[in-house]
Amino acid sequence: MIVVHHLNNSRSQRILWLLEELALPYEIKAYQRDAVTNLAPPELTAVNPLGKSPAITDGDLTLIESGAIVDYIVRRLAGGRLAPDPATKAYDLYQQWLHYSEGSAMLPLMMNLYLMRLGDAAEPLKPRVDAEIANHIGYVAASLGDQPYLMGEFTAADVQMSFVGEVARAFGRLADHPNLAAWVQRLHDRAAFKTALEKGGAYNLA
Repeated sequence: MIVVHHLNNSRSQRILWLLEELALPYEIKAYQRDAVTNLAPPELTAVNPLGKSPAITDGDLTLIESGAIVDYIVRRLAGGRLAPDPATKAYDLYQQWLHYSEGSAMLPLMMNLYLMRLGDAAEPLKPRVDAEIANHIGYVAASLGDQPYLMGEFTAADVQMSFVGEVARAFGRLADHPNLAAWVQRLHDRAAFKTALEKGGAYNLA
């Protein structure tokens, strides 16, 4: 059975949600951040030497990185459910979302988080970071358009990309993109999301 090494207030919440959507059995091994440093406990490095979450173990296999974990669960354990047919162009676009989430979209949002902690010292960098956030949020909003989900119907790409929308909303960056705000709310209204939240615990993104 798959074990999710789940750190509170982390991207591993997405993995719990995906497993709930797919009704796959799993176990949670929970870790708590240090109350002072907000860093993961050293016990997590026994699973992932980087000390980061998400990480999963499935038998003798350990996987890190959200996109790789999402792909593994969908492709290996769920028979391709919540993904387009691999023979179609839609599958390539779906894969693009899996990689884009952490490869591009989250970088300026994480930089903004750190700049917020620097106060006035961050002022020289803020215009560039703000411009990058606007660029990426605009791209996602335009790609979503008036569809309910990124691929038209709900897929694991929405799970993977949800963190981008959530963080952008926490930073107040969705005011000009009501379709993205509605998409995030639509995701949070899903029964599997609510169940995963009950099991994994509430999380604060800002």
